[in-house]
Amino acid sequence: MYRSHKQVSRRRALKTCAAGVTGMLARPSRGACATSAQHRKAVNRRRRIVVQYDSQTLYGVDLQQWIDYRCAYIDEPGSQIDSIFLDMGRLGQVLYPSKFLDQLSNSNFQKWRAKGIDIVEEQITAFKKRGLEVFWNHRLSEVDLNVKGTGAAWKDEAAPLKKAHPDWVLKTPWWKHGLWDFSRPAVREHTIKALREVAEMYDLDGLQLDFSRHVPCLPVGRQWELRGHITELLRAARQLTFDLARKRGRPLLLAAKVPRNLEGCRVDGFDIEVWAKENLVDLLTLGSRSMDVDLVGYRQITSQSHIKLLPCFDDHHTTDGYRYAPIEVLRGLFANWWQQGADGVTTFNWSNASPEDCEKIGQRPGPLSHQMAYHEIGDPADMVGKDKTFVVERRGGYPWATGFFNRNDTAPLPRLFSQKQKGAIRMQVADEISQQATKVKRLFLRAIIFGAEGNDVFEGTLNGVALSATIHDRNWKDPQIFSPRPQPASGGHGAYRVNPAQNLLRVEFAVDPQTCRVGENHINIQLQKPAQQHKAPVPQLEKLELHIQYV
Repeated sequence: MYRSHKQVSRRRALKTCAAGVTGMLARPSRGACATSAQHRKAVNRRRRIVVQYDSQTLYGVDLQQWIDYRCAYIDEPGSQIDSIFLDMGRLGQVLYPSKFLDQLSNSNFQKWRAKGIDIVEEQITAFKKRGLEVFWNHRLSEVDLNVKGTGAAWKDEAAPLKKAHPDWVLKTPWWKHGLWDFSRPAVREHTIKALREVAEMYDLDGLQLDFSRHVPCLPVGRQWELRGHITELLRAARQLTFDLARKRGRPLLLAAKVPRNLEGCRVDGFDIEVWAKENLVDLLTLGSRSMDVDLVGYRQITSQSHIKLLPCFDDHHTTDGYRYAPIEVLRGLFANWWQQGADGVTTFNWSNASPEDCEKIGQRPGPLSHQMAYHEIGDPADMVGKDKTFVVERRGGYPWATGFFNRNDTAPLPRLFSQKQKGAIRMQVADEISQQATKVKRLFLRAIIFGAEGNDVFEGTLNGVALSATIHDRNWKDPQIFSPRPQPASGGHGAYRVNPAQNLLRVEFAVDPQTCRVGENHINIQLQKPAQQHKAPVPQLEKLELHIQYV
């Protein structure tokens, strides 16, 4: 592929700076980047829990009330939150005094603006006072807001920038206004201009390019072919951070939020291998709503770089079937990520404050599991010996993407029992259960099955060892399972109702701790009855969970 002299020169400069970042330069660079020692120190900063903070609502209250609410969980003694990724960036309808982007027109927010209140500055100041690291999160191709700034513009006209430049957008079947097309140089340049503006306005520690909102960001069917355009965006962003770091005398880090595995990156057009070789990023936020994150694969491809890996869990657009999961499920999820080598963990769309504090200002309360998790999930040692539930990922729940990111399309569940055996279902287990047998009070495998008939018999194995069924509960209810109807989209208010006519079977199998392995475990659940003898609908394995309760 032809590259201009300017492109080649910039690439060489970035490589030189990247080498300094990883310690090959012993003194400050005369080029774009800060000293290697400064940069390494910033990259290696402790990040037990990173909170991606979408704080673009609630403008009808007093400013101090607003700050107190946003910082409620941060301020609790024992909180393990170390970093905030302030999720307020996009092209258009911004909440800061931009000189070239359209600004939010919400009437309540306008009252704050009229008083000279800059909520971005107010938040950053509040977070910095608490010793937190602050990144700016820029949604690369976010959907447009409505004219009131209260939600997505499902029926309203697109943002003025898209109306003025219809050739800058990609048409999608789910968003009529289209998404930004980063194969267009003008879109990349506009994005870098927006990042430069906020980085020069505010005291930020870093910038994050958030590709989870939304894909596609390249023409569909050609994402991998056109991946170089996204890499050019990363190079330009990296150059920007190095330029600003040199001017202000301290590092400005760069992060990117990418799909949960390298397969997904290839589908969506993100060449992580090149990013790693050129040290174009300092942090990678992995996934957004997925429980299965390929930390091992990412570590292999970034092993020669300084890049930190931070898997993310969104508890609004959650993994299908596990919205507002109990603390045992959250412990199992985050313990798995630490066991697989995470450098920190990220939460997104979690509650800011306790249910009591939320109700005081008219906000919908989140689950208490969020409050508990912020005291535990940032340190695997704090979860040792505590009850956990390890689960298998489910498909579905995210229609707002054309590509791979966020869809969980390759998850193993649900699985019809009429299908030919596709091999064992894999489950990650972080705890060394076999070595803690004397501390285990109860260990069991739970299978939730839809459409089972009264005389059906199900058998299970774990790592090749036959399991004994101890419970057959034919009256089990799960408000987050909707079979035989399709699963609805994730998100919304999160208040699920139990269907009294629901046809679910709960089968539980006793498990010997010695059969469990640290890491990957193989599970088979089989129906001992020919599928053709079954009335419609054919039984379907909906959920598979390993529950461990300690003494």
